[in-house]
Amino acid sequence: MGQSSSTTSYPTSQFLISPEPSDSTDGIKIGPLRDYTEGIPDECLASIFQLLNASDRKRSSHVCKRWFRVDGQSRRRLSLNAQSEIISHVPSIFTRFDSVAKLSLRCDRRSLSINDDALLMISIRCEGLTRLKLRGCREVTEVGMDNFAKNCKNLTKFSCGSCNFGAIGINMLLKHCIKLEELTIKRLRNVNNGNDVVVPGAAALSLKSICLKELGYGQCFEPLVVECKMLKTLKVIRCAGDWDNVLVKMGSGNTFLSDVHLERLQVSDIGLGAISKCVNIDSLHIVKNPECTNLGLVSVAENCKKLRKLHIDGWKINRIGDEGLMAVSKQCPDLQELVLIGVHVTHFSMAAIAANCRRLERLALCGSGAIGDAEIECIAAKCVELKKLCIKGCDISDRAIDALAWGFPNLVKVKVKKCKGVTSEGVDWLARRKGSLIVSFDAIESEGLDASGSDVGGQESGVGIPVTGGNVVVGDGPSVSSGRLALFRAKLGLFASRNLVPCAFHRSSYHGDNSKNNL
Repeated sequence: MGQSSSTTSYPTSQFLISPEPSDSTDGIKIGPLRDYTEGIPDECLASIFQLLNASDRKRSSHVCKRWFRVDGQSRRRLSLNAQSEIISHVPSIFTRFDSVAKLSLRCDRRSLSINDDALLMISIRCEGLTRLKLRGCREVTEVGMDNFAKNCKNLTKFSCGSCNFGAIGINMLLKHCIKLEELTIKRLRNVNNGNDVVVPGAAALSLKSICLKELGYGQCFEPLVVECKMLKTLKVIRCAGDWDNVLVKMGSGNTFLSDVHLERLQVSDIGLGAISKCVNIDSLHIVKNPECTNLGLVSVAENCKKLRKLHIDGWKINRIGDEGLMAVSKQCPDLQELVLIGVHVTHFSMAAIAANCRRLERLALCGSGAIGDAEIECIAAKCVELKKLCIKGCDISDRAIDALAWGFPNLVKVKVKKCKGVTSEGVDWLARRKGSLIVSFDAIESEGLDASGSDVGGQESGVGIPVTGGNVVVGDGPSVSSGRLALFRAKLGLFASRNLVPCAFHRSSYHGDNSKNNL
């Protein structure tokens, strides 16, 4: 193809057997050993490696010396077991993998993790590192973080969980990494008092995303959240303390904020009113915040008219309902995705949503006894742009399924879960009526409905059993099939059924060098 071959060659005796015939006394003709890949340039071979998953790439690297070398030089992502014993292997590891840009270091809770010295050695050999993930590295202190940040100033994404370097360690990172854009902190120790606070430092103008999870004293991050004026994404999940004050301070001064996720927090309508001043918000998750009511949602709707994605988990306490959703329907015509879990909505608000939000493409209605056949019939007739629909734990019957068959001209996927009034016959008829429609049906009863918005991307609930004659997946429990495999699938389905939001809109994608340890 006009490309030059790799300059490095190796003895052909260590490679493949040629299929070309040659003389042999036993009638089997075997030619000389030859490497048919030696004509492929290193760059092309590296591109092929990028298309393999982690395990296949690891095995391929042991085929020959050249493949071993090319794999090491072209690998951009690396995940290591960060136990203390690894320190003696750090030089050899990063001599081989000298182009790593994304590094993940994980240590389980029963093992001793790497320390400051090991992290310093890694930083010296990975000056071009752009992403770092630390999990369970409890022996790393603020001193180690300081040394690391001084050597890896090109870092753009940092994530840590179950580490002990506290607020001081985070400050060291923010002080030196002027290109840092994404910061994720989960279960960070030594932040349980107000003695130290986290400030944006040199990253104040570059930081665009902050995610705080399960922090005992999240208020120490208040200066960071308030002073990052370029912030676009803020996610605060299960962090103790009063967050209304933080949101009030940041609300009027941030014009770039577009994605907000508030989950299981001490936040009220005051906080929602504060973030409503960020008029460019287009994605909002309000998940299991008992002090948030219709009043706060109305404030958001009136000010954030660009809202495209809204997820609400009302925890079945009926503080958010028709009033708030009516305001959304009137003020947010560009709404494209709506997820309602444990929210008491009726025909009035659903009719308003269907009539006014003409661009709605994805809708999930879960765990609401007020959603019945009439509500489904209403949205089926008016939501002409809807493409994906999930109904779970609602009081509907085959009458609603019939409405799906005659409405929703653009519907491509529907999921019906835990709806006792729906029969497999009705679902099967729907699949036959709309041949191109992907239908998933599950009548297994679960322990309860949970829609923690932080678990996006999990498995779908229920046991999937293909039914011939249509694009329908039906799960009716262990009675549908037998044997150990069926029992295992049933158990897996029951565990997976706890995740609800992924049930609504699960998208899978394949990336070249992806694995569960990818950053």
